[in-house]
Amino acid sequence: MRVGVVSDIHCNADGLRRALELMGDLDELICLGDSIYEYRFSNDVVDILRRREAITIVGNHEECFFGPLGERARARPGMDPVLADWLVTRPHRRDIEIGGKRLLLIHSTPWEPRGEYIHPTSRDLARFAEADADFVLYGHTHQQVVRRFGQVLVINPGSTGDPRDSRNGGQLSCAVLDTGSEEVQVIDFSVSHSAVPR
Repeated sequence: MRVGVVSDIHCNADGLRRALELMGDLDELICLGDSIYEYRFSNDVVDILRRREAITIVGNHEECFFGPLGERARARPGMDPVLADWLVTRPHRRDIEIGGKRLLLIHSTPWEPRGEYIHPTSRDLARFAEADADFVLYGHTHQQVVRRFGQVLVINPGSTGDPRDSRNGGQLSCAVLDTGSEEVQVIDFSVSHSAVPR
């Protein structure tokens, strides 16, 4: 099964569209959270994810937007209430099975409290192997990771909307996982409007 993985889109609909073009035909699409940016909502991004029936979790930006501090942001005109209702019901973590393999989807860490930034060089990255899964997919850092710890393959696709990874020249990125071969293709790309709306 070919699984497309995006994360940290941060309202960048152009980045998401380009990622979908580059990933090609997929059996499943996964979004690892932060589809929106701080107190901004993107009808375009959320509509694409919903129409594609993407397996979506929320990140810290959704939690802020839909939390008590996001009340004024949610009252602004223009946000599609149907899309907002869809996004707010996404979980912060999912355990799923695709192609006979177990995937754990998280935004930051498999352990509580959530929110820690586990960078590619972090010693805590090895803790992801404690998960009862074949693959652990996470985002949050905007930095790519494809690394095996024992039986667990840990994958971070980088950011599909707000590039912060100097190792790929500050480009956007996404990933395609083949659950059968366990091969991961990380795709770096740029779009003409790759900046996050501020």
